[in-house]
Amino acid sequence: MRSRFLSAFAALLVSVAAFAQGPSATWKVEARKVAEQTFRVSFTGTIASGQHIYGIAPEIGLPFEVNYASDVTAGPISEESTPTDYKGGPVFFNKAVFSQEVTAPEGTSLEGTLTWQACTDDMCGFPEEYGFSVALGKADAHSSAIGDPEKQSDGSLWALLLEAILWGLAMLLTPCVFPMVPMTVSFFLKASDNIHQGRFKAFMYGVFIVLLYTVPVVLLFGLTRLIGGETVTADIFNWLATHWLPNILFFLVFFIFALSFFGAFEITLPSSWSTSADAKSGKGGLAGVFFMALTLVLVSFSCTGPIVGSVLLKSTQGQFWTPMVTMLAFSVAFALPFTVFALFPQLLKKLKSGSWLNSVKVVLGFVELALGLKFLSTADQTYHWHILDREVYLALWIVIFTLLGLYLLGKIRFKYDEARDHVSIVRLLLAIGVFSFVVYLVPGMWGAPLKGLSGYLPPIETQDFVLGSGATVSSSGNSSSGNTYGLKIAHGLDGYFTLEEGLEAAKASGKPVFVDVTGHGCVNCREMEARVWSDPDVLRRLRENFVIVALYTDDKTKLPEGRWLTTPAGKTLKTIGSVNSYVARTRFGVNAQPNYLILSPEGEILAGPRAYNLSIPGYIQFLDSAL
Repeated sequence: MRSRFLSAFAALLVSVAAFAQGPSATWKVEARKVAEQTFRVSFTGTIASGQHIYGIAPEIGLPFEVNYASDVTAGPISEESTPTDYKGGPVFFNKAVFSQEVTAPEGTSLEGTLTWQACTDDMCGFPEEYGFSVALGKADAHSSAIGDPEKQSDGSLWALLLEAILWGLAMLLTPCVFPMVPMTVSFFLKASDNIHQGRFKAFMYGVFIVLLYTVPVVLLFGLTRLIGGETVTADIFNWLATHWLPNILFFLVFFIFALSFFGAFEITLPSSWSTSADAKSGKGGLAGVFFMALTLVLVSFSCTGPIVGSVLLKSTQGQFWTPMVTMLAFSVAFALPFTVFALFPQLLKKLKSGSWLNSVKVVLGFVELALGLKFLSTADQTYHWHILDREVYLALWIVIFTLLGLYLLGKIRFKYDEARDHVSIVRLLLAIGVFSFVVYLVPGMWGAPLKGLSGYLPPIETQDFVLGSGATVSSSGNSSSGNTYGLKIAHGLDGYFTLEEGLEAAKASGKPVFVDVTGHGCVNCREMEARVWSDPDVLRRLRENFVIVALYTDDKTKLPEGRWLTTPAGKTLKTIGSVNSYVARTRFGVNAQPNYLILSPEGEILAGPRAYNLSIPGYIQFLDSAL
């Protein structure tokens, strides 16, 4: 049975690699001088047989683009060869020629990247790239490829897969995924004493996680293709990640598990389930394993949802296989650590049991209790309940981790703990680490930024008192939007919370619009605000040079009827979050947070979208590029 599954996975991975074939087009780049410091650069592509590529403004598919690494001024791209009208749109077969004028000093080494998409009659491939370098000023300047052209082409696919794998591994450290580690350990501690059966269940746990992520994406992608309803799909994910009901349920699940770890009661499956699982033990007893995998996938979706949303969005942009392949890579990487954790209890059983095992569960219970607050905080921020603002959240964490430190020192005992006449070195070192963490948290009660925890904590704008800022944190939002909606922008910045209001203000001031696609439950948004926006140069630019629009895509505040939006499908969007989410998807092509764009007062995109990236110099360059 196991070899059959391994073979299936191997075949699936081989099929993934099969998409990384040779380039669909080979390119020649030439530069010809037409005036003083002005050059006409031509891009000639020889297209593989049976394939076609799109031009600069296709009706479907992705356009041909040129991005320069050199500091040059570039004009618009022109199509020098005549496209063929094919299936209702212009495409290029066999050969495509584009040109563009650039202005730069003679002798400049013009470097850049060509990006295009190729299709056959059956499907479209991944976006491909070709890096080039050409010296300006020579009588006959020809390009040389930067790196191996075939590797450049394959690089776009492999970069996409690598990114998905890294995201899958990184999800383990997010506040809605990490609490599932102790649940996994606890669940598989009760697995069969048969080591081979235990390993098989652990392997199947990973398989189920992969299938639960990949199969629904394939099905949803197919439905989206059939009925054109990506809005419905995105709304489902948004509801699961931000609605009060699933977030409260997830919080209660973690709270109940924490009480169980403390020894209040034992969590067991219903007897009928246990009987059924025992009856199927000869076949692996996989019912409980599947249920555990399903719990993990549902609970973790608050953090994995934005990544899944980004993958699904690509399925609406002509990339037929990309969502399936990237979701497979993401889910395999995401499942791998949990499969290891599922195997780990089998090794624990070989060790001498004792009170130390109960101590592990109690410690994990404290961690569960602390991290489970993230779900309650998400619902609190989304619906503006103000019952778990930053100082309350911090107070709870300080108390929880102080109690954990006292427990490690033996000052607190639980039901199944044994009396101790000394503290082990390991417990002492852990206690030192926990109390150091508590000391780090305490200044946050007076407004310390605590950048290392920015993604886990409510935003500082929810805190009533910040030392050195007067009585309260300065609120943002002008009188017409901020006070009405009850929303705030990080660092006391003034701004708007719908694109319509921001564009109106930009036309009056003449400033460009800085669009922040964000959300109350967005961990990476808070980290960007704490680590990047807090930089004095970034903050000064945001404050002085832009009209800021914070598009909260998960806020449940109801808009005035005059600002409701009706979609082409006839659905009326009535809340700030639903309208902003629709605008971000349909107007800017983004379905994840954070994303940043800069618009002209007329709404034209000047820069972006720029996603999560902690590079401060890169962010400053992004802001300055639109000025």
